[in-house]
Amino acid sequence: MKPRIAIDGPAGAGKSTVARAVAKELGLAYLDTGAMYRAVTVAGLRRGIDFEDEEVLAALAAEIDLAVEYSDDGQNIIFLNGENVTETIREPVVNRHVSLVARCPGVRAVMVEKQREIGRRGGVVMDGRDIGTNVMTEAEFKFYLTASLTERARRRRAELLAKGQTLTLEQMIEEIAARDKIDSEREVSPLRPADDAIIIDSTEMTIDEVVSLIVATVTRGNAGGNT
Repeated sequence: MKPRIAIDGPAGAGKSTVARAVAKELGLAYLDTGAMYRAVTVAGLRRGIDFEDEEVLAALAAEIDLAVEYSDDGQNIIFLNGENVTETIREPVVNRHVSLVARCPGVRAVMVEKQREIGRRGGVVMDGRDIGTNVMTEAEFKFYLTASLTERARRRRAELLAKGQTLTLEQMIEEIAARDKIDSEREVSPLRPADDAIIIDSTEMTIDEVVSLIVATVTRGNAGGNT
């Protein structure tokens, strides 16, 4: 079976960009698990639900029709009840609510089962916040990608500016810090590196350098340690 690669880390660390590139280099499938929680968030925003009501959130996650397809360049295309919401899930209002959705045990139970089913097939790169610690614990390779708070905010702000969405760096730092707190303190599968994960601090690294490091590690068959 082809290898399974888990890439975890906080918001703005570049997980999705790196994971897509690694998958392409190694000829593997790519799954952005965070996009799945974002799709649930979009559904909740459209219905005007209370994001503190975990029963309502869990029922919503179980009810919606969520599908992931792949574009020719390996990008995930997210469908919510048959509608392509790939761009919608990246809007700032979704950023502000997605951690509230992801911390809900009922939502996680539904999403994690979908993710595990994909992981069992092998030959996949998954990124998220609990892939190595919960979703794909049997992954042959686990990485934890991080960077300083300021650098992560700068990167995320650049992404939004490219899409015509304007936020100050200070606003972005505040938003990401809030997400870090929620993700790290949630009761179910909190954000943390797996015990056997390779930790990569990318603050002073380019995307290409991170991708090259991960690809080289997988190719060599090494795992465990810090970078």
